[in-house]
Amino acid sequence: MFSPGGSPRTNCQLLYQHIQELTSNDLRKRKTAAERSMIRLGITFNVYGEQEGTERIIPFDILPRIIQGEHWSWISKGLKQRIIALNMFIDDIYHDQKILKDGVIPEHVVRSASSFRPQCVGLNPPHGIWCHITGTDLVRDGDGEFYVLEDNLRCPSGVSYVLQNRQLMKQTFPGLFEAQFVRPVDDYCSQLLDALNYLAPEHIEKPQVAVLSPGIYNSAYFEHSFLAQQMGVELVEGRDLVVRDRRVYARTTKGLRSVDVLYRRIDDDFIDPQAFRKDSMLGVPGIMDAYRAGNVALANAPGTGIADDKVIYAYVPDMIKYYLSEDAILPNVPTFVCWDDKQRDHVIKNIAEMVVKPANESGGYGMLIGPRASKEEHAKFVDLIKANPRNYIAQPTLSLSRAPVIIDDHLEGRHVDLRPFIIYGRDIYVLPGGLTRVALRKGSLVVNSSQGGGSKDTWVV
Repeated sequence: MFSPGGSPRTNCQLLYQHIQELTSNDLRKRKTAAERSMIRLGITFNVYGEQEGTERIIPFDILPRIIQGEHWSWISKGLKQRIIALNMFIDDIYHDQKILKDGVIPEHVVRSASSFRPQCVGLNPPHGIWCHITGTDLVRDGDGEFYVLEDNLRCPSGVSYVLQNRQLMKQTFPGLFEAQFVRPVDDYCSQLLDALNYLAPEHIEKPQVAVLSPGIYNSAYFEHSFLAQQMGVELVEGRDLVVRDRRVYARTTKGLRSVDVLYRRIDDDFIDPQAFRKDSMLGVPGIMDAYRAGNVALANAPGTGIADDKVIYAYVPDMIKYYLSEDAILPNVPTFVCWDDKQRDHVIKNIAEMVVKPANESGGYGMLIGPRASKEEHAKFVDLIKANPRNYIAQPTLSLSRAPVIIDDHLEGRHVDLRPFIIYGRDIYVLPGGLTRVALRKGSLVVNSSQGGGSKDTWVV
């Protein structure tokens, strides 16, 4: 919002002037009103293991983050390039594995990935699309450039907060939207439904689409119900579905009704106990047989999580070069893979300066932020890395950009990241803006809502 000299940037001047006209009491009242709306509307998420209750609202800051349109055009172009390459990678891995045979990615890195699913070898998802919905985490470093921090291709969450944050902002600052020419986000659910319909077997004129949720105790249950309601489709759980003759049906009060497309928010491991984890009580027995027969489409396709592995992430620029003969438009954060002896030695030697992450954790769990950690924690992570080097990557600690946040009766800077959402259907659609996540604890770099992070609306102007 502010230039290094402390003056508001050109595209933020209108917002700045508006805030200047408000008293600290006005800001507090608007913030309180927004939080009450979130409670009234049930905009919540669940936190596993919390003693004081499982459900809470995600803290929302009413000052938006503003991204200039020309910057966004470049980001959007880079995200589309990345998604195309990732989709080609997944398809290649479950078919010819040319990228492994050509030595671009070491074969053992893929074979040892916990998200690699041998059961998915030879699968042919509709139209060759595996990653229908992706949330890509971006950070902006001190050099002003956006970097890709992570790719989330399994069940990325957060888009419901983007849509609800926008509605709250329209209530909070109704006069600013038209004057700022903020790009709308309202058609996300329409774009999502179009992409899901596109996956249905061609002979189905009116596909039956549903959102498949693990149930009310899942951390993102609000989002599952919100998206189903906004798209006007059924929200179902595994126990609501049954497979007969390799076709999927929903149990209704009027009997069985066929289901053609499922936006599944259940991980691969739990979606079908006959194909994956046998102890799963969340999935639908036999659904993978129906999927292989082409009688039901699943978004994202099973097996997509291989591109979600943080070690695989390190090779995405190489994928883009290999499949598209292009340089990556959006660079990765420099990343060290600990399976490599030389890189591992570098990480261990410099662990006090590194951010260390396990390959398949999410929500900010299981990671080490070297500069904020104790010597005992450094030693613990050195042992963890040595015990299972394939499972860890490390990145230098970046000077994440900050955005002003209302703290009590004044503004303070807090670190932020950005999760844009991309839908891959007939075309590739990038939602303008995305979820700006805020590390609300002073000095913290952890933006995850499960660890005290909040959110902001993101305006592309």
